[in-house]
Amino acid sequence: MFKRISIFIYGVVSYAIFFATFLYLIAFVGNLPFVPTTIDGQPRLPSGTALAIDLLLLAVFAVQHSLMARPAFKHWWTQWVPVEAERSTYVLFSSLALILLCTYWQPIGGVFWTVENPIGRGLLYGVFAFGWGLVLYSTFLINHFDLFGLRQVWLQLRGRPYQSLAFKTPVVYRIVRHPLYVGWFIAFWATPDMTMTHALFALLLTTYILSAIQLEEGDLQAEHPEYADYRREVPMLVPRFSRRRKSLLKDEPAA
Repeated sequence: MFKRISIFIYGVVSYAIFFATFLYLIAFVGNLPFVPTTIDGQPRLPSGTALAIDLLLLAVFAVQHSLMARPAFKHWWTQWVPVEAERSTYVLFSSLALILLCTYWQPIGGVFWTVENPIGRGLLYGVFAFGWGLVLYSTFLINHFDLFGLRQVWLQLRGRPYQSLAFKTPVVYRIVRHPLYVGWFIAFWATPDMTMTHALFALLLTTYILSAIQLEEGDLQAEHPEYADYRREVPMLVPRFSRRRKSLLKDEPAA
């Protein structure tokens, strides 16, 4: 029983760290004034040094995020990490990588665009907020608590075996295959003040996500054979509302 309780507490703490990091990341990217570090600011180091540090921080996050998500890696490290805590550990390491990035990120300077009109700025901040909302909403559509490890540690606390979730395509997942990533893209790019630092952050993470999607979809198709049909019918990121697609949405039962 002690082991079950310990794993459950570990999962809850890992989730709490993730959620605090997620909220901090919103403030970091949005340059909100109530956090100590933000994506923009006065350069503190020479441009070359700052760029090298930022590239290294993004590389650490990308490698951790993709490597630890691969089934082969999961099979290997669950020799030491309890299977029930595997997802929580992944979430914890991802959060630590983001904390590292936010803490040591270096502004570079330079501006690509600035929107000075108050209405335009307000609209862009609204789109920014919509992007983050879409990210969070998408996680709940596919089971937020399973995605971040809470369901796994809760089931083991109750002594019940874990069962993978069935494949489903609720709401916006019938319009695009990756609404969560669409939300990330919107959140990264919607800003009234696009600096070189912000553009670097957005461009490299966008490139990483587009690459990671290919790996993720391979894993999904291996786990869910029906994903192949879903992949053919539903666009990856950009919605299309053809007559055929509308018919599909109309006839498909709700998840």
